[in-house]
Amino acid sequence: MQRQPVDAQDLEDRLVHGGGRLEEQRDGAWRVRQVTGVAARKPYLCPGCRQQIAPGTPHVVAWPAEQLGAFGGPGDRRHWHTACWSARDRRR
Repeated sequence: MQRQPVDAQDLEDRLVHGGGRLEEQRDGAWRVRQVTGVAARKPYLCPGCRQQIAPGTPHVVAWPAEQLGAFGGPGDRRHWHTACWSARDRRR
């Protein structure tokens, strides 16, 4: 079985940034990581709609890209409904 070539950016995203992809927004650069329903074990308050993200609900986690480490500090991460994250520029 032949191995696929390693994509350096993908490897950095997974190892250094906890799998978070880089997104450039008007308010700066963000790391954004998808959370599956199986991995979503706790409730969170979505900053976009101020509604609860129930356990078991797929969603995204976003943190400022300038934060070092895989997930930034606990105070830097925000859990968003996927639709709320996608629409956040339209709400401001």
